[in-house]
Amino acid sequence: MEPFLAVVFGNPSSAHAIGRQARALLDEFRERVAKLWACRPSEIIFTSGGTEANNLAVLGTARALKDRGRHLVTSAIEHPSVLRPFEYLAKYEGFELSIVRSDPYGRITPEAVLAAIRDNTILVSIMAANNEVGTLQPVSVIGQQVRTRGIAFHTDASQWFGKEPVQTIDEFEADLVTCCAHKFHGPKGAGALFVRSPSKLVSMHLGGNQENEHRGGTENLAAIAGLALALERNTTIPAFSRSALAPLIQRLEKQVFAVAGVRLWGPPLEERLANTLTISVEGCDSLSLVAGLDLEGICVSSGSACSAGSLEPSRVLLSLGATATEASGVVRFSVGRDNTIADIETAAAAFQAVVQRVRNG
Repeated sequence: MEPFLAVVFGNPSSAHAIGRQARALLDEFRERVAKLWACRPSEIIFTSGGTEANNLAVLGTARALKDRGRHLVTSAIEHPSVLRPFEYLAKYEGFELSIVRSDPYGRITPEAVLAAIRDNTILVSIMAANNEVGTLQPVSVIGQQVRTRGIAFHTDASQWFGKEPVQTIDEFEADLVTCCAHKFHGPKGAGALFVRSPSKLVSMHLGGNQENEHRGGTENLAAIAGLALALERNTTIPAFSRSALAPLIQRLEKQVFAVAGVRLWGPPLEERLANTLTISVEGCDSLSLVAGLDLEGICVSSGSACSAGSLEPSRVLLSLGATATEASGVVRFSVGRDNTIADIETAAAAFQAVVQRVRNG
């Protein structure tokens, strides 16, 4: 990324030599991502991350198709950057919204999605992998059945890239796919939205014709360079290798469940992301656990990182059937490619000590 901060610093929309140099490289990065995904370069929109890509997919598609119908479908366990745009459309722009519930493991079935579809449904959005409990969804099955009905299908695949293999973008059977660079060791503040041709979106950013008139604003060339390289290096063969990380999570799970009052959330490991372990701890609240583990040098989350500072119980856990108390005592462990068995032992020992301190007041 460094050359695009100091050497190739031109605006890709400028007509002068430095701008043309930047534009040529922007086009090259788009072509590299397109080659990796086996799609057209024109079907890729670079964004500032997963949140913007999700907002553009939901708001842009619904507004573009509103003359065909005003009914939308999503699930109760989506990331806030999907749920909140849907709720906004229903509250302020005259759309109707159906929210599909998951089973207690966070699974969304194709049957449940199809049961929610109406004659005037124009958009369905179901995430590929849940960001809090790691549940893998049958998005290709859902997408194929939704799209054969002439309905646009979006999947937020932010958690999928880098953790589960992706050979081509068509594997998702989606019209729109969200990708977020920092989930697979790319830079923060970089993302991409695949938009299958000839789908149309209403732009959210007014004032410029960048990104094929889908996203006004000067492109962040350095971030896009990092996104393209991270996609090439870390997603076809996932950086978060299931074969390497599953034994670590299994070891951590065994150690964590040696503590009384611990409950697992999400499906068995073979049906969820291999790096994710989400639990609730009886007699403990999330903030105390996160703070206590942080003091021990262990970085964990209390749910979605985008709402980790919230005092509200996890919306995903409540949807899975957790009580408000359980949903307020959630901790999510995420392991990465650099973690070792020694790290797992250290984390488990710290967890046991922190739980005891919190329970003893």
